[in-house]
Amino acid sequence: MVIKALSQLIATPQKWRDVLDTPAVVVDLDVVEKNLQRGADVARANGLEFRPHIKTHKIPMLAKAQMELGAVGITAQKISEAEVMVDAGITDVLISYNIVGDQKLRRLRSLSERVKLRTVADHKTVVSGLAEHFHDAKTECGVLVELDGGLNRCGATTADVAMEVAHEIDAAQGLRFDGFMIYPAPNKWKQAQNFLAECKLRCTQEGLSARVLSTGGTPDMLNVAADDNVTEYRAGSYIYNDRSLVEFGTVSEADCALSVLATVVSTPTEHRAVVDAGSKSLTSDLFGMENFGIVKGHSKARVFALSEEHGHIEFSPLERPSIGDKLEIIPNHACVVSNLVDYIHFVRGDYLVGKQAVVARGTVT
Repeated sequence: MVIKALSQLIATPQKWRDVLDTPAVVVDLDVVEKNLQRGADVARANGLEFRPHIKTHKIPMLAKAQMELGAVGITAQKISEAEVMVDAGITDVLISYNIVGDQKLRRLRSLSERVKLRTVADHKTVVSGLAEHFHDAKTECGVLVELDGGLNRCGATTADVAMEVAHEIDAAQGLRFDGFMIYPAPNKWKQAQNFLAECKLRCTQEGLSARVLSTGGTPDMLNVAADDNVTEYRAGSYIYNDRSLVEFGTVSEADCALSVLATVVSTPTEHRAVVDAGSKSLTSDLFGMENFGIVKGHSKARVFALSEEHGHIEFSPLERPSIGDKLEIIPNHACVVSNLVDYIHFVRGDYLVGKQAVVARGTVT
């Protein structure tokens, strides 16, 4: 299927490995298009509304490609991220983060006057702030109660707490209780589903309507099945994929669209090479793994350490590259890499397409 939003991105005659300076973040559009289609197909096959998370790519063109393939809207983590996407023409947004403080709440109210908007809350204090800024709004702001899916960050930790927040939203002028949102921790999909089901049942018993039951995560996306306790699926990393997803068994290396091209700048020992991509180009996220990436074409190589501008890689003596050689590294976490650079480089296979601004880079407020 041709994705119109990306169809104008045609490969040039230039081979990107020959012309890009390093370190460079490279995204293969041929792989992106396959990943986009796979995500859309999974959601459609299971009767789920798909709301991809744009924090992975931060590029409006890619968000529009996701919408073209059937996404009902996007998920953003921060208001500034959402503002960039709305300025580019996206009209349906979930901000999946507690919005706290007058400055942010004024921006949220302003955004709600431009698009269909939902946000989340996990505590009555968060709801009170939303109510204070939306009590006289012309259009109600939809609010989901965030549930803790096992990551121990934000989210109500019990159904009792979740229901207290739900009733607080339902009673607030200017707000509309829409349901629940959860993000399952790795290997806690079933527990997260049970939590959603419990909250849905409590709504039935207590006279509330949970229209939206939103779950997500690329690690579980290909395993999701039709479930009455889920109406919406959110995934972000699926568009690029990364080493963490390869390790989870969700994807193969061939499904990873994003890599970092680096040059060997030193070979201090027969086992070790140093490249010009460190923590400012890759990411120090580990996700419980060891090492910091996959060196394509070198299955036994270990990116064992990162400093700011250096990546330290261990090879077997027969495999160790020479100074000046270029290596492609699949990072542990693609989402972080997107936010490290002003530009990525779109390619198709071996050929360069062109430079693309990461438009929402640095949007963390």
